[in-house]
Amino acid sequence: MGYTTALDLAGQIHLDQGLAHHLTGNHYPPVPLTMVDPCKAAIDAYLDEDYDREIELPDPITYKGRTTAPARAIVDQHHLHPFVESLQE
Repeated sequence: MGYTTALDLAGQIHLDQGLAHHLTGNHYPPVPLTMVDPCKAAIDAYLDEDYDREIELPDPITYKGRTTAPARAIVDQHHLHPFVESLQE
């Protein structure tokens, strides 16, 4: 699993399902499913080229002690570039 799997998921199934599978199957430990919506918001910000847009995080998740994280950090840390690339096409 990894980049290629994420790219396949991004192009073949609904975004919510692809993200859920990616977050739980391509990460160890698995990323909580409560991060699907913030990941979608981060992808949207990335597509708008607003990489520093602050995205609300679900309780109790924090980023550097804050309840928001920049889209860039969410995309990078959750390896969402395949999803961004798929939606740019």
